[in-house]
Amino acid sequence: MRKILIRIALCPLLLALCVSAEAQQSKKVPRIGYLNDSPLTTFAGARAEAFRQGLRELGYVEGKNIVIEWRYGDGTPDRSPALAAELVRLKVDVIVTGGEAATRPAREATASIPIVMTQDDDPVGTGFVASLARPGGNITGLSTLAPERSGKRLELLKEIVPGLSRVAVFGTSTEPSSARELKEIELAAGALGIKLQYRDVLSLKDVEIAFRAAVKERAGAVLMNVSGPITNPHRKEIAELAVKSRLPVTYGRREPVEAGGLMSYGVSVDDLDRRAATYVDKILKSAKPADLPVEQPTKFELVINLKAAKQIGLTIPPNVLVRADRVIK
Repeated sequence: MRKILIRIALCPLLLALCVSAEAQQSKKVPRIGYLNDSPLTTFAGARAEAFRQGLRELGYVEGKNIVIEWRYGDGTPDRSPALAAELVRLKVDVIVTGGEAATRPAREATASIPIVMTQDDDPVGTGFVASLARPGGNITGLSTLAPERSGKRLELLKEIVPGLSRVAVFGTSTEPSSARELKEIELAAGALGIKLQYRDVLSLKDVEIAFRAAVKERAGAVLMNVSGPITNPHRKEIAELAVKSRLPVTYGRREPVEAGGLMSYGVSVDDLDRRAATYVDKILKSAKPADLPVEQPTKFELVINLKAAKQIGLTIPPNVLVRADRVIK
């Protein structure tokens, strides 16, 4: 009788243990797709590590309680649609995109899997979201929409170039954020007493033409508002064109400066990648992308290349150098 009573008492415990074991085995490990059209360079690697860091801060460790499917397009935009389709076939829980060139094919590949943008200049203008406050679809994330940064870059040029009165602005008219940024630049130029010379850049050949025009029209500096596939693969060549033209050039990202450019002021993309992890966490906990507001950048960085300054005979004032987040010597 005692043995029977013991067995009866143990049955519920054994049943509970079995149910718990089955629940643990059936618990799904989240699978995240990370899509970037850029090649896996040092810069892209830093962005990936920033995203991992953001996940770790929230308790996710790659290979333990989360799986990340990394997909890079090697700088060839034509590869992104196939990579996005591959992530959809893998049935990932969330797709994180490294920029507009990755977000667009991801959106075309799925209307149901949540998509988290790590950066986009104008997600409303590109049609990715209905509004920043209420995205309304399967896409949310972070925007680099901070047009005031362009005005700040013009101010920095005024500080480092003595007697600056003419600035050539290289931009791409087909970019959704182009008109907004140009308006901000014009407002800053009016306050600083600077005359602008706008050049539309739609190809690498246009960059060369724009530099020749800037020299001919006696511009004292260049504000580079061109990025993406037009300039990204040719950063070193563009830096060399700037040296050949002996023109100070300021960029919106640090990568051109690392490739030999003079100065950049813009959003910290690493910080955006780290913050993207917060969106992933919320979505994995059942939040809907449509209800998660798109956030704006909060961290900016100033990078200066002293070697590039020396090549064009420019001395960076100490009061500007002391404000730099990074100085390349």
